[in-house]
Amino acid sequence: MATHLDLEEQEQLDQLKAFWKRYGNLITSLLIVVFGGFAAWNGWNWYQREQAGKASAMFDQLDKAAQAGDVDQASRVFADMKERYPRTAFTEQGGLTAAKVQVEKGKLEAALDTLNWVGANAAEPEYQTVAKLRAAGILLDQKKYDDALKHLDGATAPHFVALVADRRGDVLHAQGKKDDAKAAYMKAWQAMDPTVGYRRLIDAKLTALGAAPVEAAKIAEVAK
Repeated sequence: MATHLDLEEQEQLDQLKAFWKRYGNLITSLLIVVFGGFAAWNGWNWYQREQAGKASAMFDQLDKAAQAGDVDQASRVFADMKERYPRTAFTEQGGLTAAKVQVEKGKLEAALDTLNWVGANAAEPEYQTVAKLRAAGILLDQKKYDDALKHLDGATAPHFVALVADRRGDVLHAQGKKDDAKAAYMKAWQAMDPTVGYRRLIDAKLTALGAAPVEAAKIAEVAK
């Protein structure tokens, strides 16, 4: 019986050796790829967490500088964040914060540079859109209407449709294009949640242009 088992075991070992001889290199290569990929994935996650942690600390510095009105310090910290951690959400937030204090201190060109960086480099479309909206507001004040509209063309985050249309209406109205402004404001009014207080301001803009949306809705209802 033992001899029979030994022969069976030897046969299985011979089969295993033959299998390994034929496929061993392939299996080894696959295992190296699988475990190497797993290690790389873990390493990447660790790197991302480390980057985010360091960027968070720098954002705290920037935020404190902004709250103190220290525009030079806020700008310096943001410049460091761009260089060291350009792909973190903290750097995107830092750009918006730095631009805000730059505007408050009258450094409009610096603010435009900062917002343009966020608009071009932010990973999330929401950050891109906020940056482009704010840049368009600065350009509107500078009467650079065509540049403002170009920025708004690139502001495409779905949740900001109403605000983008409202800002477009402001630019078109400033250009004297009243009919186009009405259309933009109406789009903003329709897209804006009725419970949001800002909608009343859009209503006032339309009313000033002779296109009060509430009255228009009543006329349309009567016509039915």
